[in-house]
Amino acid sequence: MAIFSSEESKKILSKVLSYSKADACEVNLNGTNGGNIRYARNSVSTAGENSDVTLVVQSNFGNKSGVATVNEFDDASLEKAVRRAEELAKLAPENPEFVGPLSQQAYGESKTFVDATAKITPEYRAQAAADSINPAAAKDVTAAGYLEDSHSFAAMANTKGLFAYNQATNVDFTVTMRSSDGTGSGWVTRSFNDVRKLNTAEASAIAIDKALQSRNAKAIEPGKYTVILEPAASAELLRNMLFAMNARTADEGRSFMSKKGGGTKLGEKVLDERVTIYTDPFNGDAPAAPWTADGQARKKMDIFRNGVVSNLFYDRYWASQKNVAPVPFPGNAIMEGGTATQEDLIKDTKKGILVTRFWYIRAVDPQTQLYTGLTRDATFYIENGKIKHPVKNFRFNESPVIMLNNLETLGKVTRVDVGGGGPNGSASFLLPVMRIRDFTFTSLSDAV
Repeated sequence: MAIFSSEESKKILSKVLSYSKADACEVNLNGTNGGNIRYARNSVSTAGENSDVTLVVQSNFGNKSGVATVNEFDDASLEKAVRRAEELAKLAPENPEFVGPLSQQAYGESKTFVDATAKITPEYRAQAAADSINPAAAKDVTAAGYLEDSHSFAAMANTKGLFAYNQATNVDFTVTMRSSDGTGSGWVTRSFNDVRKLNTAEASAIAIDKALQSRNAKAIEPGKYTVILEPAASAELLRNMLFAMNARTADEGRSFMSKKGGGTKLGEKVLDERVTIYTDPFNGDAPAAPWTADGQARKKMDIFRNGVVSNLFYDRYWASQKNVAPVPFPGNAIMEGGTATQEDLIKDTKKGILVTRFWYIRAVDPQTQLYTGLTRDATFYIENGKIKHPVKNFRFNESPVIMLNNLETLGKVTRVDVGGGGPNGSASFLLPVMRIRDFTFTSLSDAV
């Protein structure tokens, strides 16, 4: 199906709203054209394209809501979806936390759409895969990768006059390289709105080098080490921390943002003073949709400033209970960094461990943000400013809060997209390479 323009979307949504007999009605229209290519053992295994458009109707009678979904857009199907949503609303129980639809909001313009990405072809995907597979095969390394691109639109309207529309493009690439003897592994990921920034040959070369350098890893004792975390390694830990900054859980004493005896840590210094993290949907390197799923306008906003908690996230219901303005969850997060490269950080490290990424991360204690997980795909021991040898992977037990209080150096910033979790699912991050002291590794892992 085609990507609907703002005018086409508004016409469909207005028609749907005209059928409504409910106290309030909200309609969301979402569509995606996408493609992908997957390869393993240096050979393409699958490739395809997908296209879909879906309309979701939510009808309300008082505090009772019903939802119906349809992907047919003739008049009869649209009206049937509205009637079905109304039937379900009448059958639904009262929702004591129901919040009605918003009136029209003022939205900024975020550059989430890039025409070049929307025009990606199967031929481009095949060449991108070849640019990863061929250099791997030339060095007797086995490549397994995945490239996925999408061009999407989202539109919403309601009976209070709100209308919002946005288009977005994205391309994600990830590849794992394994040495022929099976003892070495390298990995890299790239995400952009603009496909012209993606170079799968450059990314694959990094993974190939790591696979070759990480062969025959040596075991060293677990313990507390200085670590250099590549942005992809810290991304999921920081995502978990940021998406746990919900004001309600903090107010109710269920969060790492809760104070003993009541209250929250809003306005308190909880991280190293060099840590500043903010959200900005209009950032050119990691843009986000300018509005949330319920129609709230996003804006540039501090989350931490110089280690101090600047904002917690308030949904509209909890904001009404606390008599404050809502603060929606962000679509991206940007952590300020420095000018040092990863190589600079390695040169300045007497003893430490370089971590490519973490894997299989699981929560241990939400109230301290303690997590456990494993290193993976190339972990190296650093001595006197040089990578001395690869080391076997570790299990870690660590909190990003403690981690960001043990900060030694912030380096250059890189975009990393993290999927899953949080109220908004995946999100884009701009994160620096970091050197952290006293990172806790608890045991060894035989996994490559």
